[in-house]
Amino acid sequence: MEKIPIVQDYTPPFAQDGKFYVRLTEGRFQNLRRLTSWPMIALFFGLAWVQVDGQPWLLFSFAQRRIILFSNALSWHDLPLLAGLMIAGACLLFFMAVAWGRVWCGFACPQSIWTWLFIRIEDFTEGRASQRARDESQPLRGERLLRRITKHLLWIGLATITALTFTGYFIPIRQILADASQLQLSAALSGWIIIMAGLTYANAGLVREKICLHACPYSRFQSVMFDSDTRSVSYDKHRGEPRAHLRNAAANSGDCVDCGLCVQACPTGIDIRDGLQAACIDCAACIDACDNVMEQLNRPKGLIRFASESQLEGNHSPLIRSRLAGYGIMMIAACSAVLYGFTDTTKLLVEIRRDRGALFIQLDQHTVCNNYRIKVEGFTSGQDQIAISLANPTQFALFGPTTIDLADSNSTWLPYRVCARNLAQPRAELTFNFQGKAGTASKATTFLTKSI
Repeated sequence: MEKIPIVQDYTPPFAQDGKFYVRLTEGRFQNLRRLTSWPMIALFFGLAWVQVDGQPWLLFSFAQRRIILFSNALSWHDLPLLAGLMIAGACLLFFMAVAWGRVWCGFACPQSIWTWLFIRIEDFTEGRASQRARDESQPLRGERLLRRITKHLLWIGLATITALTFTGYFIPIRQILADASQLQLSAALSGWIIIMAGLTYANAGLVREKICLHACPYSRFQSVMFDSDTRSVSYDKHRGEPRAHLRNAAANSGDCVDCGLCVQACPTGIDIRDGLQAACIDCAACIDACDNVMEQLNRPKGLIRFASESQLEGNHSPLIRSRLAGYGIMMIAACSAVLYGFTDTTKLLVEIRRDRGALFIQLDQHTVCNNYRIKVEGFTSGQDQIAISLANPTQFALFGPTTIDLADSNSTWLPYRVCARNLAQPRAELTFNFQGKAGTASKATTFLTKSI
């Protein structure tokens, strides 16, 4: 299979001064894209805005040193689970790329989803693509100026809501809104929201396809993921060529009537009839546009379709291949490991520090004491009382509260003293036991009797 061309100075066909206008189309793949993208949009906003028992569905709380996930608290020690989710997602991405090309980019990538939202706003405020192209040569004044201002205001509004929602994953969204309503947002937080809103506005509204072509690394290494059996959006040149308009069609003309709708519907502005290209994101907008034309002409659909190079050449293309099966096995293994990890998350997190003063305190000739500071954090709802004891109470004596109320002392360092009599060795191992309703934990430290 030929390598995917990497176009450096790329100007979309039918573009004026490098600018082109995306024509919205309807069809089964666009409906499928909406069925994929709208739940993801709802999940993005819902995770930050929806609250259960006063907590959002997802919150990376630096103040509380925990992650809130659907009312369940995870410690920062459980962050490898998120890394596991990213690995599983990468395996899923590779699996999809080998099987169907860049369908992630076309159907589920946030850049593509937000770009389509911005295009919808543009189409609503300034009219269809053909009208926008005609108006481009007209002076920007009057009603057209008002429509342009309205479009950018709606873009800014959507970008701001997006930035606020993303920030709500780290700071409770209602706290942000309360501070904003009272003009008490910090300069750092205000700057962060403005920067994120500006990036969203630029990426989805102004830059658009240039992100997919020049910034996204996937467009550079997708040729490594593809093989001759990868089903991606393809033009059947054997059926479509030679292309000709209806009025100029000859007996040997192909099914392509050179209407150009496949190019006008493409969000990256490419001509899929030129073959597979780095800018193609497999959104299938060109398939729906072409199918609509073929239906009107009473010709078979599928002139542009998801097909592999082998299928276009008339050869059999197996659905299951060794590389595809390998990525599938890796994906299943990664997902299984992550699911297992969520069954064994941290229930109690214990930290013990030796007092920074004296290493030990000699009370008398036979008794030595060590001072410690202990912090206990619980990550299970309903776990409030934690009992503290020593693994060897006959050898050591514990002085301090034997029960910690996490509702009052969670993440608080509490002072403790441990004393021992008649220890001959200069140091000994000391183990604290912590018992709660939802789990137990043990933490070992060192007990010193003399300087070493």
